[in-house]
Formats: sequence, C-alpha cells, structure tokens
Amino acid sequence: MASFLTNSIFLGVLWSTILLSFAKTFLAAISSLESEAVALLESGWWSSHSNDTSQCCKWPGISCNNAGSITKINPSADVIQVGDRFGNLNFSSFPNLVLLNLSHHKVGRNIPPQIGDLSALKHLDLSYCQLSGELPSSLGNLTQLEFLDISNNDNINDSIPPQLGNLKNLVSLNLSANSLNNKIVGPMPSTLYQLTNLSDLYLDNNQIEGPIPKELGNLNTIIQLSLFGNKLNGSIPSSIGNLSKLQDLSLDSNLLEGPIPKEIGNLNALTQLSLFGNKLSGSIPSSIGNLSKLQYLFLYSNLLEGPIPKEIGNLEALYLLDTSENKLSGSIPSQIGSCLNLRQLDLSSNNFEGEIPPQIGKLSKLKFLNLSYNKLIGEIPILSATNLKSFCTSNGYITIYPDPFEGNKALSLYPCFSPTNQTKSSRTPYFTKIFLPIAIFLTFSILGSLFLWRFKAKKNQSGSQTKKNGDLCSIWNFDGRIAYEDIIAATEDFDIRYCIGIGGYGSVYKAQLPCGRIVALKKLHHLEAEDLGFDKSFRNEAKILSEIRHRSIVKLHGYCLHRRCMFLIYEYMERGGLLCILSNDDEAVELNWVKRVEIIKSVAHALSYLHHDCFPPIVHRDISSNNIILNSSLEAFVADFGTARMLHLDSSNLTVLAGTIGYLAPELAYTIVATEKCDVYSFGILALEILMGKHPGELLSSSLSSPTSLQNIKLIDVLDKRLPPPTSQLVAQNIVHAATLAFACLHTKPKSRPMMEQVCKGFLSSQKSLGIPLQMITLLQLVNHQMLIGGQSGTCPV
Repeated sequence: MASFLTNSIFLGVLWSTILLSFAKTFLAAISSLESEAVALLESGWWSSHSNDTSQCCKWPGISCNNAGSITKINPSADVIQVGDRFGNLNFSSFPNLVLLNLSHHKVGRNIPPQIGDLSALKHLDLSYCQLSGELPSSLGNLTQLEFLDISNNDNINDSIPPQLGNLKNLVSLNLSANSLNNKIVGPMPSTLYQLTNLSDLYLDNNQIEGPIPKELGNLNTIIQLSLFGNKLNGSIPSSIGNLSKLQDLSLDSNLLEGPIPKEIGNLNALTQLSLFGNKLSGSIPSSIGNLSKLQYLFLYSNLLEGPIPKEIGNLEALYLLDTSENKLSGSIPSQIGSCLNLRQLDLSSNNFEGEIPPQIGKLSKLKFLNLSYNKLIGEIPILSATNLKSFCTSNGYITIYPDPFEGNKALSLYPCFSPTNQTKSSRTPYFTKIFLPIAIFLTFSILGSLFLWRFKAKKNQSGSQTKKNGDLCSIWNFDGRIAYEDIIAATEDFDIRYCIGIGGYGSVYKAQLPCGRIVALKKLHHLEAEDLGFDKSFRNEAKILSEIRHRSIVKLHGYCLHRRCMFLIYEYMERGGLLCILSNDDEAVELNWVKRVEIIKSVAHALSYLHHDCFPPIVHRDISSNNIILNSSLEAFVADFGTARMLHLDSSNLTVLAGTIGYLAPELAYTIVATEKCDVYSFGILALEILMGKHPGELLSSSLSSPTSLQNIKLIDVLDKRLPPPTSQLVAQNIVHAATLAFACLHTKPKSRPMMEQVCKGFLSSQKSLGIPLQMITLLQLVNHQMLIGGQSGTCPV
C-alpha cells in the first residue's frame, strides 16, 4: 500500500513537471512570437501599414514558419521605406531569421553592430543601401551565413574585417564597390582564405592594396574571382593554379607585376581570363593553351614580351583575344586560324613582324580585327571568308572598317580579287610576278605621256567629246547638256513617280541610268537654280564634297547645271532616312541595340573626319535624324552636309535655315557664327534620339528647368520601349557609354563640349563592367560622367 502510494505521488509529480515544462515552453514560444511582432512594430518600418501584431506574418516582406516565427524579412523598397530607421530593429528578437534583404533601401548610415545577433541568418543582402562608415566586426558572428552582399554603397571606407574568416559556411561574398565614393581600403585579410566553401568572391572596384596572398590557392571551390579595379601589387601567386573549379578570373586594372605564372594553365574550367591594365611582363606562357574552355582572353595594356605561343591554337572555344598595347614580337602564329569560334582579334600596338598568316582569313565568324601599329609586311591575305565589314573602294582596293592594318607601312593594299583569282595568282611563276607589274607600269606610263601630249594640244578647245551615257564616276567631265538629257530620260522629266522625298530646298528622285546604276538625285527648287550668283558657289562646294571619302558619308557623284534646273547626284540608299525608320514601329524594331549604337558611332566618326581630317574643316550645320540615311544593311551615312550654307546665302536668315529646329545649339540664338561645336550639340541630340526612339526634347526641357530631376530618372525608363531591354552585359555597356558621351555633347557652353575627335576616341576606348545593373543607372550619373568606362585610345577610322 505504501509502495502504491509512493508510486502515485511520484507519477503525479512527474506529470506535473512535464505539464509545467510544456507550459513554460509554450509560454516562451508565445512570448518569443510576441517579441518578434513587437520588434517589427517598434522598428517603424511598417508603421504606415498596420499595428495589428497578430497579423505580422501577413505584412509586406515578412515570411514565417509553421510555428509563426519570422524567418524572412524581405521588404520591397517600393512598398516599405526603411530609411534611417535601420538601427531601430531589435535584431536579437529574431532567433529563426534566415534571410534579411534590404537591397536598394536608402539606409544612409552605418551597419548596426547588433546585426551579429542574428545567429540563424543564412542570407544577408545590404547592396545599394547608401551605407557609410565601418563594416562591423560582429558580422563574423553570423556563422550560419551562406550569402553576404554589401556591394554598391556610397561611403564605406573601412578595411575588410578579418572576422569574416569565421564564416565557414559562406558560399558567396560580394563587397564590390563600383560607386565613386565607396572604397573599401586596406590589404586583403588572410583569414578570407579560410572560407573553403566559397564559390563567388567579388572585391572589385575598391582600394584594396598589397599583394595577393598565396593562401588564395586554398579556395579550391571558387568559381568566380573578381579583384579588378584595386591597387593590388606584386606578382600573381603560382598557387592560383590550385583553383581547379575557377571559371572567371578578373585581376585587371591593378598594379600587378612580374610574369603570368605558368600554373594558370591548370585552370581547366576557366572561361574568362582578364589581366589587362597591369604591369605584367615576360612572355605569355605556353600553358595557356591548356585552357580548352576559355572564351575571353584579355591581356592588353601590359608589358608582355616575346611571341604569342603557338599553343593558342588549342583554344577552340575562344571568342575574343585581345593582346593589344604590349611589347609582343615575332610573327603572328598561324595556329590562330584554328580558333574557329573567334569573333574579335586585337593584336594592335605591338612589335609583330613578318606576314599576316592567311589562316586568319578562314575565321568565318570573325567580326572585328585589329592588327594596326605593328611591323607587318607583305600582302594582306584574302579575308572574304570572314564576317568583317569590308567594301571595295573606287581605286580598286579593299577597305575594312575600322581599318585593322593602319600603322603597318610595309603592308601592301589588298586588291579586290576574288579568292579564285587570288589562288590562280599564287600559282604564277615567280618571274611573272616580278616583271609583269613592271611591264604594265611602263605601258601605262607611255600611254599616259601620249594622253597628256594630246590634252595639251587641245587645251583651248571646248572640250573632248564624250558619249552620252558615260561613266557616272566621271560626272565632273560631263557637259551639262549631256548629263541633263541622261537624267531626263531616267526620270521621265522628273515625273512624280520617281520622287522619293521632298525637302525644304529640293526634291529627291530615284533614277536608274542606262548603264544600270541606281542613283539618288536631289533636284533644287526653281528659286535657287535661277540665282546667278549661286552658280560658282554651288559648283565649288560640290567639287569639295566630291573629294570627301569616308565610310560613313554618303558619296556625292556629281552635279548638273542646266538652264531649267540644277541637281546633285548621290549614292542611292535603299532604306532611306533614319527619321522615317524610327517613326515606323515595324522598321524601328529592326534597329536593335547593337545597330543603334553602331549608327551613333558611324555619325561620330564621320563628323570627326569632317572637323579634324578635312582642310579647311567642314561644319555640317544640320545634323538630324532626317539627314542620316541607311543602306540595305542598316548602316548609317551622313548626308546633306554643308547644303544649308551653300544653298541659303542670305545672312539674315542664315541662323534659321542652317539647321533643323530641335537640333540647333543654344548659342545660335545670339550668334550667326556656326562652329564645329554646333555639330557636336546636334550629335548629342541625335544620339539620344536614336536610343530613345524619339526626339529627346521633353526630357531636355525638364532637365534644364530642374537638373536634379535627372536623379529620379533611370536610363532604362527612357530607352525605346519598342525594343526589349538589353540582356547582354556588353550591349548594356555600349548603350551606357553612348548615352554618357551624348550628354557630354549637350553642355550649354560650347567650350565645355568635347571635340568630335574626343567623342570618336571615347567610343574606341576599352570598357569595363558597369558594376551596377542597367536598371539602376540614373540620367544624373550620365550627366556627371560617372559611368564613363575605360581610357581613350586608338584613332578614329576614316
């Protein structure tokens, strides 16, 4: 009986203890949930939404587990305004929080050290938060953290805390800056290399100093390693060869010296190697040929010497190779021809000698080639198999745009022979190749002497007779009556059926001459044609234009003077004016982002030629989308240059007529003197119009009335909505670069605008990654030139 009583008492006590423990646990859980809700409420982040803490799991950006405990805080910056209330959150109240994402919130203050109390946190994103001050050492307490992003802030000026080495579970670490003021300084702490689970490490665009520690080789799980844009010095450690999983290695734009370690050839998974903009010396290691998956190889702007190793031919996946601006020498290896996927090849500004290997001409996917400023000799090989933009010039030689052979004085011009003819020529006996050109030269010399003698004998005659339908390229030798009769027949006396456009001073007709050539005729209005003082000015100006030769300027074949009318004869462009294409939704879509940037570049190169390569300089005075015409390949050509000046001689209306409203520089409101800077301003308007798909007048008006308003306008919001946003990083870079240069051209003070030569070189400059998404770039950043990337280099193509 006593035993039974004892057991009953024991069981009662045990049961009471269990109930009490459960009650305490339950009450603790309730208390914990209440404390989480209270912490959210007291933070003030959701003050404009609700005060009902029982429903906090339904608040915007809040996620809870099945027990009702908060696991994720991920408020959208469009809905919740954290602002300077970041430190109001009681971090210790969230024991189960695994994700905190405040990206793009304008926090504008230090990271609270109490953030280290989030013991269960796995994902922390504080990017684009305008943070300042120091990185707290308490970040090292977040031992469960797998993802940490504190990139792209305004004024973090501290060194990297060594306590980050405690984050053994970290998979991705992003402390890259990219903003002008956000510069994490100091050396790289060796404790970072204890993070053996790390796959992504981004420390680019800071002011990190000192050498790269050899312990870097311990990160054998790393896939992305981005250290570019710092002040790292010393040599690249050989231990980097241990990173067998590495796919992207970016060490460019530092102060690194010494040779490229041969161990870099061990990186079998590498797809991009970027070492440009350092002081690397020595030769390119032959082991680089082991990188069978490599697609992008950037070695330019270093001090590399010696030849390119023949093992380069093993890189069958290579898409881009750039070794420009080094001291490389020897011959260009023929093995480059084995890189069948190569799209861009830049070996310019080195000391390469010998002949260009013909294997380069077999690279069918090659779109960009630059071998300029070397010591190459011999003939340029057949390039017809490539995808380079080339054309035969009027003197019978191939020109490739931009010119990849400039600065090689011993190179022979590439004649317009077909591959078949070239092959047959190569079989010609050696003595024939030597003596046949000499014989031809002597023959033409004799014929030329006879022609000159006959010409002098008939100098005082009215002119030699020519056949009615002669060569259009010799239109200057025509008598006006003959040329006029040809045009009358081709257009049926300027019948309206042949008219393809009407302008303020003339109509444009399409005409097919008896020889089969199609030309565009700009027939001047009757009033200008009757002006007796106009004849000499018109003839002289037309003669000057006929001597201009540029890839992106429409070719003027000649003119005709007749008692009934006067007209100019231009090269015919199938797609017509840019304005019409941008105004048509279907045609505008054909102009994708790549083509639009190319059009902007083409106009820049043409204006640079007119301003800086012609003597005297030519000021266009009417750059607009209506005066840019496109051929069947949607390549752009500048047209109608100089016409306002030579057609409208009355100074009283010169300012009004010499240009198109909406493109005129502001200084023309108080001066009639047009300078090159007027063209620069018009170019800026045109460039924005091409990117926006419409004239930027409304945008410019709002910016003049309130310049700070540009801070709230994203570039992505003003781009042409008829095209999808660019997905390629390179295309996005080119768009931002073009927009930045366009805004530079729109300065109200002419002296503050760049010369077109500077704009042209700006397009030729090397470009780094944007650093921030295109969606985040504001127009104010473009106006302040914060997004200009790369340094100016190269020469504008002519």
